[in-house]
Amino acid sequence: MSNSLALVFPGQGSQHVGMLRELAERYSVVRTTFEEASDALGYDLWHVTQEGPDTRLNATTCTQPALLTAGVAIWRVWQELEGPRPLAMSGHSLGEYSALVCAGALSFADGVRLVRLRGEAMQQAVPEGAGGMAAILGLENGDVEAACSEAAEGEVVSAVNYNSPGQVVIAGDRSAVERAITRCQERGAKRAVPLPVSVPSHCALMKPAARRLEEAMNDIDFRTPRYRVVQNVDARWHEEVDAIKSRLVEQLYRPVQWSSCIEALGEDGAGVFIECGPGKVLTGLGKRIARHNRGLAVNDPETLGAAIELARESGDNI
Repeated sequence: MSNSLALVFPGQGSQHVGMLRELAERYSVVRTTFEEASDALGYDLWHVTQEGPDTRLNATTCTQPALLTAGVAIWRVWQELEGPRPLAMSGHSLGEYSALVCAGALSFADGVRLVRLRGEAMQQAVPEGAGGMAAILGLENGDVEAACSEAAEGEVVSAVNYNSPGQVVIAGDRSAVERAITRCQERGAKRAVPLPVSVPSHCALMKPAARRLEEAMNDIDFRTPRYRVVQNVDARWHEEVDAIKSRLVEQLYRPVQWSSCIEALGEDGAGVFIECGPGKVLTGLGKRIARHNRGLAVNDPETLGAAIELARESGDNI
């Protein structure tokens, strides 16, 4: 069994009011990191994460900078405590930006501003209420894909998040998503649950947002990452800056291959996965993807200490 360390970063949905409060009370670098983000954004991001309201934090233009900042803050605490260096990093959807910032592919300030623009572009690409997403549980990937194909009827609906065996998220035009839910149920899905989102991420409806993102990247200095970052659309890590940027643009309208990302990290030698961010969604998914892997989610001093201990015990880190 491999014991090398991988750090993973969550995407939208993991945020909550009050996140990282205890960690900030113990480690001043957490507040400092949020202050840097606030300077880049022009408003007090820490206040929003701690006081809300939920509607403000859950707005995608705020959620994306907040989660990126949380991931970077945890990584900075990890470094401050001389936690073991990882073999590689990855992130789910938005979390890919957190991984790239932590790996040194772009500056923190540029990353914060870029994901705010990403959120704005995504929200503007599809009128609110026109798109939808749904989680399909207990159905093979091929059956989900076939159900989407049958349900499209000239509209957009496709599988967009391959999260773990038996858990796929679909997205597209709201009416097409509703038809696809019915088709998935007819094919034997255990559950088909509409998700409370305003943006149908990672489907063809996001191509206008991708064009805006690509333009914005022309003004940002990307560098070769110091750590391998396995990217969502192809479950591969890239050293070339142009390839990294292209995969980020494609990620907006192509599926997140999360199961394949975890498998790729495992093939490279990772067996210990530390989730850096609020919540523990990726830790749960990881156990379903590869049961022999070990994982912990870090979001407070207790879990941080346990994660560093696990990583040090595992050995075989870079």
